[in-house]
Amino acid sequence: MNEMTDAALAVPRGQRIDAHMHLWNLAEGRYAWLTPEFGTLYASWTPEQAKPELDAAGMAGAVLVQAEDSLADTRFMLDVAAQHPWVLGVVGWVDLTDPDAAVAPLDEWQRSSAFCGIRHLLNDDPRRDLLGRPAVIETLAEVGRRGLAFDVHDSWPDFLDDAAAVARALPELTLVIDHLGKPPRGSADFADWKAAIAHVAEYPNVVGKLSSLRRAGQDFTPDALRETWDHALACFGSERLMYGGDWPMPVPDGGYAPTWAVMAELIAQLSSPEQWAVLHDTAARVYSLDALASTRKGN
Repeated sequence: MNEMTDAALAVPRGQRIDAHMHLWNLAEGRYAWLTPEFGTLYASWTPEQAKPELDAAGMAGAVLVQAEDSLADTRFMLDVAAQHPWVLGVVGWVDLTDPDAAVAPLDEWQRSSAFCGIRHLLNDDPRRDLLGRPAVIETLAEVGRRGLAFDVHDSWPDFLDDAAAVARALPELTLVIDHLGKPPRGSADFADWKAAIAHVAEYPNVVGKLSSLRRAGQDFTPDALRETWDHALACFGSERLMYGGDWPMPVPDGGYAPTWAVMAELIAQLSSPEQWAVLHDTAARVYSLDALASTRKGN
């Protein structure tokens, strides 16, 4: 990103929040989805590698998001958070299908001031009806009662309507649509995605995450993203949108900086209050980051 774009951002360096980042350690033998076919991503990605990327973009820090449906992955992220103050929050995992079994890990996770939400790798799960199962609804109700958010993974095309049903059934629960559901830019399905995202955005307890908007075979420029961007703003308003870099997923496409440059150019075109919403306020509110930061400073 050039200095002019950075200067055009209303949110100063050091106050911007990246609401979506991953870390993993391949030596631990987890992350079954991550195979050598992923090329440069098939490696360990550490907090020491992440911090300079965030600093270069002027981020105060990031929210770590689970990359595996396991308790061990959540413990790993919470351990990182305990050692690195720039980790502003952790979105972990519990077994959604067993409400009773979810209580103990939720109790454990919430003893850490960093824990702020849960996610399940929906798009990697063969149970396509998962969000409609009564046991899952019961677990998500408990998540909402605890003031935690539920990040909805890669929800287009199979889960956006189900997410809307969850939002309707559980108004106390905040749902975060990761990556705007992965809009199929440039395909015949784009109009259907627009309708589905508009439907789920009708519920005030649903927010969208402006992250991972690259699509294979499609340009990644402000102009190429314009229709997706404008539709997200029309559906959610800036007060229900947050920015996420999704590092290290952009590494094969040049890394954090080129992705941030495109997103920053779009964000800079918003009004000052809108920029604050996207780059700070929405994430801080949804993930209770200001409260978490105060708690951690008091420890």
